[in-house]
Amino acid sequence: MTNRIRQLPAQLVNQIAAGEIVERPASVAKELIENSLDAGADRIEIDAEQGGIKLLRVSDNGVGIAREDLALALCRHATSKIAEVTDLQSIATLGFRGEALPSIASVSRLEISSRHRGEDQAWSIRSDGSEQPGEPVPASCPVGTRVQVRDLFYNTPARRKFLRTDKTELSHLEQLARRVALARCDVRFRLTHNGRVLFDLPPVAEADGAVENRIKKLVGAGFLEHALSLDQTAVGLRLRGWVANPGFSRSQSDLQFFYVNGRVVRDKLVAHAVRLAYQDVLHQGRHPAYLLYLELPPMLVDSNVHPAKHEVRFREGRQVHDFIFRTLHRRLAEGGARREAAPVEGPPPVVGGPPVGSVQPVPEEDPEPRQRPVPLRTTAGAGGHRFSFESQRPGPDRDAETGQESRADPELPPLGYALAQLQGVYILAQAVDGLVVIDMHAAHERIGYERLKQSWEQGEIRGQPLLVPVMVQVAPWEADLAESNLDLFRRLGLGLDRMGEGSLVVREIPALLQGADAERLLRDLLSDFAEHGRSERIREEINAVLATMACHGSVRANRRLEVEEMNALLRDLERTERADQCSHGRPTWIKLSGQELDRLFLRGR
Repeated sequence: MTNRIRQLPAQLVNQIAAGEIVERPASVAKELIENSLDAGADRIEIDAEQGGIKLLRVSDNGVGIAREDLALALCRHATSKIAEVTDLQSIATLGFRGEALPSIASVSRLEISSRHRGEDQAWSIRSDGSEQPGEPVPASCPVGTRVQVRDLFYNTPARRKFLRTDKTELSHLEQLARRVALARCDVRFRLTHNGRVLFDLPPVAEADGAVENRIKKLVGAGFLEHALSLDQTAVGLRLRGWVANPGFSRSQSDLQFFYVNGRVVRDKLVAHAVRLAYQDVLHQGRHPAYLLYLELPPMLVDSNVHPAKHEVRFREGRQVHDFIFRTLHRRLAEGGARREAAPVEGPPPVVGGPPVGSVQPVPEEDPEPRQRPVPLRTTAGAGGHRFSFESQRPGPDRDAETGQESRADPELPPLGYALAQLQGVYILAQAVDGLVVIDMHAAHERIGYERLKQSWEQGEIRGQPLLVPVMVQVAPWEADLAESNLDLFRRLGLGLDRMGEGSLVVREIPALLQGADAERLLRDLLSDFAEHGRSERIREEINAVLATMACHGSVRANRRLEVEEMNALLRDLERTERADQCSHGRPTWIKLSGQELDRLFLRGR
């Protein structure tokens, strides 16, 4: 092996670049589809054979490529999307690096057929991985471009053996097509495999309300049924889309779609902001589901940080992080049942009835309390001893034959009025549009948890001096980081001193975390500051303690509640943030609509 410097052949340079951006047929499709969208196409067709390994064809009706530009399109760093260095500061297109087509051509048999919008004749050019493509020849093609990629990695066997089965490669291809189709609902997308149509999505406009139908086809109807919509604008940023309530969490991060100015991205800053917003409403190890679109001026985001453009860098990362976090945190706090208005007026809560805070917990002596048969709670009404639902306010009337609802009572609150208590665990309530089942312990736990958090946040985080200070050995740069943020650590209730080049001593920790591992806490905080420039570690630790306190202070199973107590609990739950889940991420209530009840009993059939 020589140590002399040499100029690499163009073909080898292209194959090296292909190693960065061409991993499998799906990554080829991504580059080609982005080119189609940048060309102004509103109809894109993707045809594949054998998972895209044998053939991947992307056709569009965009502006097309002029004859004299076809050969240039296969040259490295040739692009129509930027012209000078200042253009990199405000990139408004999906592609711009000029690497995709020559890289793909270097590892496949590629053919481009295109007819420019201003020309009468279509032209085609081919490349088989050699250094020089052929000359354009006349072709038959409508206005737009068709790119065919055959035999991917045929000339690089070492890369080809890393491809998976046709089924696996198709799965990646289909997922890519779905992600792009979610980003551009105004474009028709058609995907076929081995001649079979997998999906054909017509373009839809946001204004006509048909976007939801496309989302249902691409990610399933269940997502939207459990999703909370949002659209928030501030400081030049706009975040819109849907976040699923925590009860719809997943074991994998397979339903997470985030777009920045229409570009699919996987960004650590975004992921951290989302995770922080869900921090005390999600089961540990579960993943939230969301479909979110972030829009901001192109000059505020740098897309030129990854060869495949999977990642971006925000020029005001802290501002973007806080905007995403606050927007999602607020929307999740509102939930699906929280009332924005004042407390409910009118019956049936009895004036002077005990507030939910007055419900005292009782010990659970039965190790399996849910197996004990407990009858529906009954209450005495004007007509004698009867089930409590008979004395409650009526909901919507239904015709006995058709099952159709008559005009519903508009004054019923979101969670309705209590009908009965079931098995000492659940409260049954009649709402305006169906039956609500509330887990009384989970509901009371969330109410108590939010009250504890509010009380804690009204005061400063107080520190508790350690009887024996804890010496922690860290890297010199970590000690520098701690020393430059001593005031911030003190505001978090953590008293620190630097004792040497790589030594810190912890003298004080938050009072509520008495007994916590001071060294672990400090190391985690330093890691957070190094990674994100901030830390929510102490807040998370305190919230965990408050959640435990709320759990122990909540009503237990088999605690008999009076109707007034049940309704007071429902009203408090409606006024509580993040009321849909307890502090452990379990749902606090579910609703069965009138239509769902009708289906259960086969009414109207």
